[in-house]
Amino acid sequence: MLDVSVSYNRYKFLGHEFLTWLWFMIDTDQNYIKSLQEDLISFEIHNRIVLENSFDNLTENITIKGDDAGLEEAKLSLQKGGVVTECNFSLKMGDLEWKFNIKGESLNISSLKSPETGNIEKKEDIEGVVLEKVYLYEKVVTLLEKLYTQFIALRIKNTWKEKTVPLIKNWIQS
Repeated sequence: MLDVSVSYNRYKFLGHEFLTWLWFMIDTDQNYIKSLQEDLISFEIHNRIVLENSFDNLTENITIKGDDAGLEEAKLSLQKGGVVTECNFSLKMGDLEWKFNIKGESLNISSLKSPETGNIEKKEDIEGVVLEKVYLYEKVVTLLEKLYTQFIALRIKNTWKEKTVPLIKNWIQS
């Protein structure tokens, strides 16, 4: 059995590939993403993306942030062999909106801003508000689990290198 730190370092590339694939899917096949969650309106890269390029034993991190920031520089980094290591997303379901970050190497969700919950007017309302907040967090986690499951199922198939990687490379070059 592998030590946890050895496994972590050996397979952390999967999270980076997942975030890169997710950006590809957001840009090219929103309908596929919407098919995984019934009330999904949009799932977008919001205002921050971090990429990493490694060459000659050097690592270069590129951070692009801002509400009106274009992702051209990020795509240029992908063209040079970079991978997405962290990304900020915006998710809309019905009239609700979430914003959150995902770190690729661990797939940790951070800075999760969920929709507002009901007001607490009485002590008895606390439990309902907590359950509503848990439900709202669960919506994000459930979608990400579905997306990651689809990614891994695709990643382990023989068609990954033959079909999917060329599609992603063409998207990067476009």
